[in-house]
Amino acid sequence: MTKKDKEQVLKEVRDQNIRFIRLWFTDVLGFLKSFTILPDELDAAFEEGMGFDGSSIEGFARIEESDMVAKPDSDTFVMLPWRTGQQMNVARMFCDILKPDGSPYEGDPRYALKRNLKKAADMGFTFYVGPELEYFYFKNANGTEILDHGGYFDLTPLDIASDLRKDSILALESMGIKVEYSHHEVAPSQHEIDLRYSDALSMADAAMTYRLTVKEVAMKNGVYATFMPKPIFGQNGSGMHVHQSLFKGGNNAFFDPDDKYYFSKIGKNYVAGLLKYSREMSIVVAQWVNSYKRLVPGYEAPVYISWARTNRSALIRVPMYKPGKPNATRMEYRCPDPACNPYLAFAVMLAAGLRGIENKYELPDPIEEDIFEMTTDRRLSKGIKSLPGSLGEAISLAEKSELVREALGNHIFEKFLLNKKIEWDNYRMHVSDYELEKYLPIL
Repeated sequence: MTKKDKEQVLKEVRDQNIRFIRLWFTDVLGFLKSFTILPDELDAAFEEGMGFDGSSIEGFARIEESDMVAKPDSDTFVMLPWRTGQQMNVARMFCDILKPDGSPYEGDPRYALKRNLKKAADMGFTFYVGPELEYFYFKNANGTEILDHGGYFDLTPLDIASDLRKDSILALESMGIKVEYSHHEVAPSQHEIDLRYSDALSMADAAMTYRLTVKEVAMKNGVYATFMPKPIFGQNGSGMHVHQSLFKGGNNAFFDPDDKYYFSKIGKNYVAGLLKYSREMSIVVAQWVNSYKRLVPGYEAPVYISWARTNRSALIRVPMYKPGKPNATRMEYRCPDPACNPYLAFAVMLAAGLRGIENKYELPDPIEEDIFEMTTDRRLSKGIKSLPGSLGEAISLAEKSELVREALGNHIFEKFLLNKKIEWDNYRMHVSDYELEKYLPIL
């Protein structure tokens, strides 16, 4: 994305007749928040930020410490393609959230990611990510009536979803977000648009924009798009596989021409770190009760903690090296889902990988056989552990995690876990249709 400074933004606002500027940020759960300013306020916003009450934002401040300041990041200024024309052009910028004294606010997820990126930078690294976000189209938000019966990579004639994906891609490209490819996914009415890799902060902003864009385009066409991890029983859920690499200057630190896998010691240590901490950081990359309906054996979602070159039942995959493309060397983390907070998800993944590099964790041998087909005894003999099976188990693991606390910071760590405990308690107390159908006639 082209860098922009304050003067370029002010000029573009004048030249493009932009009437409203939306200032965006996220709460700790990853929900997009926004308020709108007029062009006359823009200069002051850049200089001083815009004050707002943070007491009603999930995971932000208590009432007695509610004053917050949103300071826009000029690099993120783009016009919103679904709000252009009719003399009413609208633009957006992501904001950093500050305290009244101008210092960064510890509850801002964007700041949590920035802290971890600084640690990587101090070690000489730039962190690049390329997420693959899957989602479903339904007739409306009230149910799961599908739009098509297509399968993986299917081209379905006269399928409305093909145009929805095309319009979403055009909208993303108009905002400077590069798309690599898109296709129909495995489940009926399930789709995927993959973003071209970029630095992690830009990509977290892009992922938030992507989710809103897909929903806006769907809504304009009278349908509904959802990033819910597992909306349909008996069908694959939606994941967000995250391709990751570290660069030193212009060179990929994961590439080693002398290694038999062309994968460097740094890359192996990084992967070992993610494997080691995957259970305790699951709460961040799979943060909802529904996330654990997706993470079950048999539906392509990874459950078992292992790595491989070609085996897609493994948690982490290191794709085969393509001759002449050292910069494409990367690892793919397959358990996150698209409903997570991308700022926090990228932060904990990076923290785990850097810990692996710092402590020189050894990478175990790859597991290339289908883990789903293994017996329990065979998995245990190979030391293959499982991700947590529920949000409750994920909470218990995260509570004791020094790594997750450090990656998120005390404020976000405590607010995030408090919210998750409330969600888990509400879920445990809920009496579902399944229970009524199964037990009421017989008990």
